[in-house]
Amino acid sequence: MRKITILALMLVLALSLSACGKSNNGGGSGDASPSGSAANAGGGSKGTIGIAMPTKSSERWVNDGNNMVKQFQALGYKTDLQYGEDVIENQVSQIENMITKGVKLLVIASIDGESLTDVLQKAHDAGIPVIAYDRLIKKSEYVDYYATFDNFKVGVLQGSYIEEKLGLKEGKGPFNIELFAGSPDDNNATFFFNGAMSVLQPYIDSGKLVVRSGQTKFDQVATLRWDGGVAQSRMDNLLSANYTTERVDAVLSPYDGISIGILSSLKGVGYGSPDKPLPIITGQDAELASIKSIIAGEQTQTVYKDTRELAKVAVKMADNILNGKPVETNDTKTYDNGVKVVPAYLLTPVSVDKTNYKQVLVDGGYYTEDQLK
Repeated sequence: MRKITILALMLVLALSLSACGKSNNGGGSGDASPSGSAANAGGGSKGTIGIAMPTKSSERWVNDGNNMVKQFQALGYKTDLQYGEDVIENQVSQIENMITKGVKLLVIASIDGESLTDVLQKAHDAGIPVIAYDRLIKKSEYVDYYATFDNFKVGVLQGSYIEEKLGLKEGKGPFNIELFAGSPDDNNATFFFNGAMSVLQPYIDSGKLVVRSGQTKFDQVATLRWDGGVAQSRMDNLLSANYTTERVDAVLSPYDGISIGILSSLKGVGYGSPDKPLPIITGQDAELASIKSIIAGEQTQTVYKDTRELAKVAVKMADNILNGKPVETNDTKTYDNGVKVVPAYLLTPVSVDKTNYKQVLVDGGYYTEDQLK
């Protein structure tokens, strides 16, 4: 009888240890966000990384979030991924919740670069490092690093494309152009615009490019929240006020979502027909709808920024910070947030149009041929 009792005790102990092993190996998902827009994911036991993204309405931010989740999990971290849906208060609340939950580090792509001063103070007080992701966080000394693309070069690529396709270097012109910029609360928007204008402004000054609306300053051409509907409405107004008899030859657009809005406006008044071809229209982010538009001969160009590579940079930065290793940067002078110059790592953007999209995007594994059909 005693042998049976000992065997039973041993069996219970074995089952108990097995259950403990299973609970330690897994990584459960976290709580849902207050806004219900979060995607929280399990991982290893190195702690949780808080990832705050601006919105799911832009395809690129969804890709950024997913890429970081996969890469952090591969290194053994859990992740708490939240989307603020372009509501500043949502993002602040989400970050506060991450701090309360005790995340090890924050990666933040801000909705409004100047709205996070107080919450970053809380992160600092809790000993949580902060990486600004693709959008510079301003007016805070508690931004440790910045991972982004060469944003001035993005604009240069857009401006240079217009310059090349219109033959401006060869003295052709004059041509009519209208200018669009990104959201005034996004620090990147001014870099994109200034980069483009570094190419285009001399032609405007010489009269080879004519802005019939007269709107050439950033605050006149900015598009709040990068909203394609806002851009479409503004383009409607520009066309009705300035192009009843003239045609527009080029439109500087800083982002694909804005480009699609501009295209809708142009097609609404007859552009895109043999006798009234669409103007040159730039873009950024190589979003699927815009690549299909480029293939169809509508949008002309976009600037490709490989979000997989940007995620790698941010994840490596985070892992090195948390393990006390040196963090690689390649720019320590450009990104002054008003309180400090934030050390940054800049990746190189690539201009894409109908001539090279297969080589860059399909051969590079960003899209498949089937996705582009």
